[in-house]
Amino acid sequence: MGLLTDPRAGNGEMAKFILKWEKPLCYILYILGIGWMMLLASPYINENTYYSENALLPGLVKKESNLMSAAKQFYHELSTERERFPDQMPYAWLLAKFHQLHLDVFTQNFTLNYPFRNQQYKGQNVYGIVRAPRAASTEAIVVSVPYRPITSVHADTTPSVALLLAFAQFCRKQKYWAKDIIFLVTEHEQLGMQSWLDAYHGVTSGHEGVLVSGDLAGRAGSIQAAINLELHSMTISSIDVKVEGLNGQLPNLDLFNLAQNMINKEGIRRTFQRRFDTYEKDKFKKWQYHFNTLMSMTLTQATGIPTGNHGLFHRFGIEAVSLEGFDNYKDGAQRNFYHVGRVVESIVRSLNNLLERFHQSFFFYLLPCTDRYISIALYMTSLVLIVAGLFIKAFSIWLRLQDSSVKSESEKQTGKKQLQSNDNVTEFSVGSIASEILWTHTVGVSLMSSPRFLTSIISQYLDLRTEDAIYFTFLTITMLSILWPILTIRRRSKYSNIALVCVITCVEFATALMCVAMHNFSLALLCAALYVPFVLSINPKERISSGFRKILYVLWPLLHPFFVTSFVILIYTCINYGEEKILAILGRSLRATKQAFVLSIIDSMIYGNWFYNVAVAVMLPIWMLYWNVISRNTEIKT
Repeated sequence: MGLLTDPRAGNGEMAKFILKWEKPLCYILYILGIGWMMLLASPYINENTYYSENALLPGLVKKESNLMSAAKQFYHELSTERERFPDQMPYAWLLAKFHQLHLDVFTQNFTLNYPFRNQQYKGQNVYGIVRAPRAASTEAIVVSVPYRPITSVHADTTPSVALLLAFAQFCRKQKYWAKDIIFLVTEHEQLGMQSWLDAYHGVTSGHEGVLVSGDLAGRAGSIQAAINLELHSMTISSIDVKVEGLNGQLPNLDLFNLAQNMINKEGIRRTFQRRFDTYEKDKFKKWQYHFNTLMSMTLTQATGIPTGNHGLFHRFGIEAVSLEGFDNYKDGAQRNFYHVGRVVESIVRSLNNLLERFHQSFFFYLLPCTDRYISIALYMTSLVLIVAGLFIKAFSIWLRLQDSSVKSESEKQTGKKQLQSNDNVTEFSVGSIASEILWTHTVGVSLMSSPRFLTSIISQYLDLRTEDAIYFTFLTITMLSILWPILTIRRRSKYSNIALVCVITCVEFATALMCVAMHNFSLALLCAALYVPFVLSINPKERISSGFRKILYVLWPLLHPFFVTSFVILIYTCINYGEEKILAILGRSLRATKQAFVLSIIDSMIYGNWFYNVAVAVMLPIWMLYWNVISRNTEIKT
C-alpha cells in the first residue's frame, strides 16, 4: 500500500523501471496476450477431451431402439397436417399423438406483449411426460424440438418432431428409467422455450409483463439435462453439436463429449461450428483450421445470443446441447433415423445413469475442434496479459502525479528546470472529477433503462417505425457524445484532474473486462483486443501536438460502440452478399443494423441478454471518459 500512497515511492527501482518502459512494456504485454490466444489453437498446447463423470457409463448400454419405421410414419402424418396449418403449430394432432402414446399430456399458453407497441403475440407449447417407473419423479431429462411451420424462415424441423414422437413411443415401453423424461414441442422458437422454463421454475427471467408465461398444469422432477433436436431431413449425413448459450454460458464439457462420441459411434460425421475435423498433416494448415474454428466459437459466444433452444437452460443450472442434423451427400455417407435414434437413445440412457448433477469436468472452455478443448486456466492468461497493460498505464500516471521530481509539461517545452519540494502534494478537484465520471455513467444507465420510453416519444411525435426511432436515437446520442467535449470545453483543465480521470478510467475498463470475462470470456477478449491498443496511447496533454495523437483524435470517434456495431454488421453483410452492388450492400447493412439494435433491446427485456446493457452502461461511459481526456487541453501540472 505504501507504493500507492507515499509520494516518495516513485524513487524506487520498480517505479523507475515502470516509468521508463511503460509504453513498450504495455504493448509487449498486449502482443503476448494476442499471440498466446493464437497459440492456444495448436494441438501442442490444448488437450484431448475426456470424461470426468464416469457415472455416465457412455457407450456401455446395449441400445435397443429402431425408430426408423415409427419416425417415418409420424413424419408423413405430420407433413400432411402441416399443409392444413401452414402458419401455426398443429396442436390437436400433437396432443392426440401424445395421448395415443399414453403419456401425461399438458399444454402451456404464453403471451408476448411487444415492448414498443400495443401488440400481443400468443403461443402454445405441448409436452408429454414419461414417468420414471423406478423413482419418485424427483429428477427429469428434457428432449425438446422447436416446431417451425411452413411459413417459417428457419430450416424445417418436421423430422425432429417425428423422431421425438418415435422415441417417446420407445421410452414408454421401457422399465429401466430412473428419471422422468419430458418430451417438449415449443412454438415461436426461443420464446416458447423461455416461457416454458420460466413457468416450470416459477420465475420471470426478463422484464415483468413482457413475456407472460402463465402456469404449468403438469410437472416432473428437477431437470438434470436437456437435448434439443433440430434435424432437417429424414436422412442425415452430419450432426452439428451446438453449445453456446445465453450470455455466453456453456454446458458441462462432459455432455458435449458424450454427444460427440455417441454421434461418432453411429458412423455419422460430427461437426462443431459446422466445420468438420481436419486430418491435415501440415502443422500450419492444421493450426489454421483449429484457429478459425476457435475464432468462430469466440465470435458466436461474444454476442450472448443462444445458438438454439438449449442455450436457455443454462441459467437454471441445467446442462443442455442442440443436435442439428444436415443432409448433404457430399459431406459423407447418409444415415437414417435408425442411427440417429440410437444416438438420442444412448445420450438419454447415459444421462439416466447419473446419480447426481453434472459437477465435474469444465464449465468454462473453448473448443478448436470436436475432440480437443482449451481450459479456462489457459485462455484466461491471454486476457490477463492484455489487461495488465491497462493497470500498468494507470499506475505509471499515478506515479507521475505523486512524484514531486517529475517536471510539468510546460517545463519540458521551455527547458526550465524547476524542482518541487518533496512535501508538495498534488491537488485534485474532487467535485470536477466526480461530476465528470457521474454524468457519463448516468448517460449509459439512462440509455439502458429507458429505450421503451424514448422510442415511444420519438415514434409518437415523428411518426417513425420502431427500428427507425431506435436507430436515429442512438445516432443522435452518438453525435452528441462526440461533439459535446469539442463544443463545451473552452478553457484549460488542470492536468492533475484529467490525469486522475484517465487513471480511474483505465482501472474501471480493466476491472470491467475481467468481470465480463468471468461469464463471457469471448466478449471481454474482443473488446480488449479492439480498444486496448488505442487506450494505451491516450495521455492527458497540453495540446494536440504529436502525429499519432492527431490520428487518435480522428480514430477514437470511429471506435464509438454505435459505429463499431455498424462496421461489424457491414463487414458481415459484405461477406455474405459480396456479389451485389455497393449500394445494395449498404442498404442491406443499414436495415440489418436497425434490426440488430431493436433485437438487442428486446433480447434484454425478454431473455435477460446483457449484451446491450454492457454496450451502453459499461463501454459507452468508458468511451466517453477517454474521449474527454483526448479532447481536453490542460494547464501546467500542479
